[in-house]
Amino acid sequence: MNWLNHLRIALIGFCMGVADLIPGVSGGTVAFICGIYDRLIEAIKSFDVALLRLVLAGRFREALARVPVVFLVSLGAGLLTAIFTLSKVLSALFKSHPVELWSFFFGLILGSIVLLTVETWKWRAKDAVAFVLAAIATYWLVGLDAIQTPATPLYLFVAGFIAISAMILPGISGSYLLVIMGKYQQVLDAVNSRDIASLAIFVAGIVAGILSLVRVISWLLHKWRQTTLVALTGIMAGALRTVWPWKEVLTTRINSHGEVVPVTQRNILPTEPREIVVALVLLVIGAVVVLGLSRLNPGKDTKSA
Repeated sequence: MNWLNHLRIALIGFCMGVADLIPGVSGGTVAFICGIYDRLIEAIKSFDVALLRLVLAGRFREALARVPVVFLVSLGAGLLTAIFTLSKVLSALFKSHPVELWSFFFGLILGSIVLLTVETWKWRAKDAVAFVLAAIATYWLVGLDAIQTPATPLYLFVAGFIAISAMILPGISGSYLLVIMGKYQQVLDAVNSRDIASLAIFVAGIVAGILSLVRVISWLLHKWRQTTLVALTGIMAGALRTVWPWKEVLTTRINSHGEVVPVTQRNILPTEPREIVVALVLLVIGAVVVLGLSRLNPGKDTKSA
């Protein structure tokens, strides 16, 4: 694997980091359209009981040999770079130009759906059923109103499990599900107050979720690859509900900086013709960007580290 491939993986990681900063968008979507989704799943799968035994036995060389270290470091470097450099920029843009930004992201996901539909065509009857069911289930899930769950260790663990599982799937935002489960503010408060005990429970749920779901997805990709890919495309289609550009705020919360931010929103229809035209232009630009991202997939994605 040469330095150009390292750079390509880092760039994909950067794009994944940008996606994870966007409410309603998943870094898994970027991994999917850039052709590294399978590789990412297999890399996460390498963190298993056998690896833990090697580490505990002090056989570090053998442990490192089981993990695609270079791939994960390159991906992680790009992802963290995006998070640390663009979080404030995106936050400011969401406040000043929300419709324009959501339109661009809507185009990104719509372009991804079209691209993946073309790549997985021709669909069989069971593929079409998988797409429709996945789309409907996701559309329903991301439209749920926020609920209040007990602030107990069990619910915090489950929240971490569900949130990280969602982040692995293309199209679903883990942070959005935390809002739905009424755990977003609790986790944020734990971070701000350095509540190590609560954070440890939440992280334990994350670890359990990521290690279990990747095995399920990996098994599905090996057993029913075509249908699984179509179902993942359906998930992205259903998730379009969260990135619809025009929204009406229903409930708000006060964030850690004392600012009023939306919690639950309702999609509404646009009314200004000029705004619609601008949104359509940005939507097309977003779709074109997806085509550019797809070029980061060389077709033959070597699994060497």
